[in-house]
Amino acid sequence: MFLRARPVRLEAERIVLRLPAHADFHAWTALRQASRDFLTPWEPVWSPDHLSRKSFVNRVYWAARASRGGTALPLFLVRRDGVLLGAITLDNIRRGPAQSGTIGYWIGQPFARQGYMREAIGALVHHAFTVMDLSRVEAACLPENAASRGVLEKSGFKYEGVAQSYLQIDGRWRNHVLYANLRGDRRGRSDAR
Repeated sequence: MFLRARPVRLEAERIVLRLPAHADFHAWTALRQASRDFLTPWEPVWSPDHLSRKSFVNRVYWAARASRGGTALPLFLVRRDGVLLGAITLDNIRRGPAQSGTIGYWIGQPFARQGYMREAIGALVHHAFTVMDLSRVEAACLPENAASRGVLEKSGFKYEGVAQSYLQIDGRWRNHVLYANLRGDRRGRSDAR
């Protein structure tokens, strides 16, 4: 088992990736609330207490436990000036013969399409391959989410197919396109369908 001794802090050119902290509550709530219409078409339905302090505290404790236990790496994207931009999680980490994990991410509407998520994905995938010794990092998104598909493709992920009724998004079961990034990938570029 991969047990982490100290909290992960990954640095990219303009951002830092770190675990969420209790002090992030107001910034996280404000960004999620301001970006609600932008995010909800791509996410599971928010629970009634989604933006509550109690829900956020539970999120912080879960992130610390999951990171220490090596089952997930939930990180906030923070610009170098301290502004919270969004989050990225390496989840469903599988060891043994699989050596893989799945990423999911969101960015606040004011920071979309500025290259921040590409930096975050690059830093997290590099960490997954070099420090965590994973062999495969997977991602899935809705077929019509052109922005998400584009950032994955620009980050070295390759289209692998479609998963039927993969996740419940915005209140209904939705098909997702599947992508993967392999350590030492020699497949070359593949075109998404």
